[in-house]
Amino acid sequence: MRCVIARFPFDLTKSGVLESMKGVKPEPITGESVIIGRRHYPVKQVGQVITRQDRRDFSAGEVLRAMSRLGFTCRALPEAAPAHIESPLQRASAMLGTPLSV
Repeated sequence: MRCVIARFPFDLTKSGVLESMKGVKPEPITGESVIIGRRHYPVKQVGQVITRQDRRDFSAGEVLRAMSRLGFTCRALPEAAPAHIESPLQRASAMLGTPLSV
């Protein structure tokens, strides 16, 4: 499959990506990831290995699109749950052990 990453065209195949990533130890995942074989790789690490470019030269979105088109499972950064902020009334009610009825 032909794709463009960081303004350069690449002819990528699923078997080629698997071969390129063979023996590469996954770095800790802090954002988007790609599952290659049985391992989870950070998307920027995959992009660096398959393109041989610096990670600053391409976006994670470019690599995610290419990997998903090749059939790899991609995982986006999970959204953080909104923080639950208690009101002083709720905190006092919990300390007293009585249910809050509003």
